[in-house]
Amino acid sequence: MGFTLSNQQQLLSKIATGNGHGESTPYFDGWKAFDSNPYHPTTNPQGVIQMGLAENQLSFDLIQEWVLKNPEASICTAQGAKEFKDIAIFQDYHGLPEFRNAVANFMGKVRGNRVTFDPDRIVMSGGATGAHEMIAFCLADPGEAFLVPVPYYPGFDRDLRWRTGVQLLPVACESSNNFKITRAALEDAYEKAQKANIRVKGLLITNPSNPLGTVLDRETLKSLVTFINEKNIHLVCDEIYAATVFTQPRFISIAEILKEGEVECNRDLVHIVYSLSKDMGFPGFRVGIVYSYNDAVVNCARKMSSFGLVSTQTQHLIASMLSDNEFVDRFIVESAKRLKARHTRFTVGLEEQGTTCLKSNGGLFVWMDLHKHLKEQTFEAEMALWRTIIHEVKLNVSPGVSFHCPEPGWFRVCFANMDDQTMEVALERIRNFVLQADKEAAVVAMKKKKSCWQSNKKLSLSFNLRRFDEVNMSPHSPIPQSPLVRAT
Repeated sequence: MGFTLSNQQQLLSKIATGNGHGESTPYFDGWKAFDSNPYHPTTNPQGVIQMGLAENQLSFDLIQEWVLKNPEASICTAQGAKEFKDIAIFQDYHGLPEFRNAVANFMGKVRGNRVTFDPDRIVMSGGATGAHEMIAFCLADPGEAFLVPVPYYPGFDRDLRWRTGVQLLPVACESSNNFKITRAALEDAYEKAQKANIRVKGLLITNPSNPLGTVLDRETLKSLVTFINEKNIHLVCDEIYAATVFTQPRFISIAEILKEGEVECNRDLVHIVYSLSKDMGFPGFRVGIVYSYNDAVVNCARKMSSFGLVSTQTQHLIASMLSDNEFVDRFIVESAKRLKARHTRFTVGLEEQGTTCLKSNGGLFVWMDLHKHLKEQTFEAEMALWRTIIHEVKLNVSPGVSFHCPEPGWFRVCFANMDDQTMEVALERIRNFVLQADKEAAVVAMKKKKSCWQSNKKLSLSFNLRRFDEVNMSPHSPIPQSPLVRAT
């Protein structure tokens, strides 16, 4: 016997029957298009190229080289099997001490050793997704809110809202100032929440930004710290792209701002979310981190981590790898070098065909501007263009509306999750699309110009005839009037 939708809604929870996950949004629809028709250079050369996945695959050879040289790091090898029992048996939710020490050390290295991190404040979670939800549970109750500058990562709607009941309120940022966060915009968003009787519990930022690929400068970070301190709300800093910054200006962690002490701040209000998914390219390992300066948050988050622990097998491998300082130093430098080369090749390739991106120096993506290709400056037109890119150009790029961008025409395009050959195919597809779009725009402009010329010609002719009649009918006209005219 089947169940009707009504029965399902009565029998199951609101979470089970609702759509809070966001799986039906364009961001995830693009992934489905790729999954149903994935590109392959030989078996499916006309398939969809995945450019919606922010993944760093440019330095896996370095990882593989290390693994081959250090087989004892894995308990599933002959060399590491002697550790199998100790790693496989029950471990509490604090995590292996060597794992927390290695992660703290790595976080410091990624930030140029300008700051250090206390291993006892490292709380592990199932990826940054689990870390964000965990921090939301710790800081806010259902109905309360975080301010989030737009555009922001679409997954935040799932990570922070779906199961927690927390709201995300946009902080307006505009392309006119390269989407920078301003104090005025923060105050405006906070005031709107107050008027709507919504309690704001924190401000969530991503630095480096997803989807912009930009970093926050020192003065902006100081301004954010001052703002949250004055409002007595939390500051959650997503720094999962910290090691992807490949050129100046350099990445500045919120930890540096706190260390310098130039602005007053209650440290209990500051929390960092980190992971190894982007910087190391390990999204499948699900290594997420909450680092809080608040003892109560650390204690609560550690208990909550029971629902999303990192496997001890993974902890053991990561601890060994990240404790190898020589390898880590080499990896950080080489990864940034390769990201810079890929970013340069991709953006130059776009510029050669007249397509521009927001200037960026971090992340695994670019924020591409296609507003000139919209038939009209609306989000409906953006979605129409996105569908063309997905189904005809066969590229899975993510539309700005998925990131709550306030202006239509922006798209996030990932460039580090493919090999060089696939990237060149993607650039060629974009090139062909732009050329075709420019041709069509030229035809439309020509037709419009022709129509306008014909309209002006008719108007001019009509005006001249009317003027002739007026002169001819005038009693002062030097032209003899027709007898028929006089007879009237």
